[in-house]
Amino acid sequence: MDEFDFINKLKPKQLFQKHVKVGIGDDAAVYEPSANTNQVVCVDTMVEGVHFLKSLSTPTEIGYKALAVNLSDIAAMGAIPRYYLVSISIPSGWGEEELLGIFKGMEELAEAYQLDLLGGDTVSTHDKLVITVTVIGEAESHVETLRKHARDGDIVFVTGTIGDSAAGLAVLLNQLTLENKSFQNYLVHRHKRPTPQIQAGRLISTLHRASLNDISDGLASELHEIAEASQVGVMINEIDLPISEELLFVKKTNDINNWILFGGEDFELVGTTSQESWIELKRAFDLKGIKITKIGVVSTKHSDVLLKRENGRIMKLEKSGYNHFKR
Repeated sequence: MDEFDFINKLKPKQLFQKHVKVGIGDDAAVYEPSANTNQVVCVDTMVEGVHFLKSLSTPTEIGYKALAVNLSDIAAMGAIPRYYLVSISIPSGWGEEELLGIFKGMEELAEAYQLDLLGGDTVSTHDKLVITVTVIGEAESHVETLRKHARDGDIVFVTGTIGDSAAGLAVLLNQLTLENKSFQNYLVHRHKRPTPQIQAGRLISTLHRASLNDISDGLASELHEIAEASQVGVMINEIDLPISEELLFVKKTNDINNWILFGGEDFELVGTTSQESWIELKRAFDLKGIKITKIGVVSTKHSDVLLKRENGRIMKLEKSGYNHFKR
């Protein structure tokens, strides 16, 4: 495979952002930031055998998710994604058509959110495939949906439903089989092709104050990050945790709590805001037809993340979730 020919095939056919001055084809990209905005930058790396298995996902699905996880970080900052860059380390077992499929998956999502590919890097490796994606977004200069913004008495909320992705992974790993194949396919889809909550993040960014985190490593883990950054405690109610019809079906014969609390990769948003702002936020979400659920409260009387079970018992949730440095 010729590197320069491959790069030429990746050049976008059109640009969505008018502020791009120099795109793919020079030593670096150049863009002009929008007026009165902060630049919001995130980067994520996906490694074959750690984040995905070639045998369980198509190249397009791998590429889609590689970009989606970054867009979820942008959503958690209340920002709008504008540009992305991709660095890919390629082992000998991957052919050009497969690699183009990865970029096709990213392009599909980029078109939906009008992102421009500005460049990146391609190298060969003797190990596994590695994809590193950087996304650049923008937010108004006053927007700060930071983890440290939770306060005593705040409402804890979550968008969408949680636990679906972990259940979908269980299906892929042959740990879960459903007679209802439509439900099973839905759970797998939620794992392979998550929807970044950009619109939800933008609605939350209009509040006077909010803390926000995306659910990549698990609900419990993300709540711990908010609690630690804000120096508060959190109590959530098991009965209020939003689950899909499909996962409710699974609950009849399986314990789904680990998937809901610790599974991760739902890429929904969890956060806090004042009780007054919650009323305003719920109304705004209802008008847009986006699901958002109150699941608990913030307290300064303790520093733990607690779960009130359906039977009334209160249990402490540890900071579980995926940690790359734990062995």
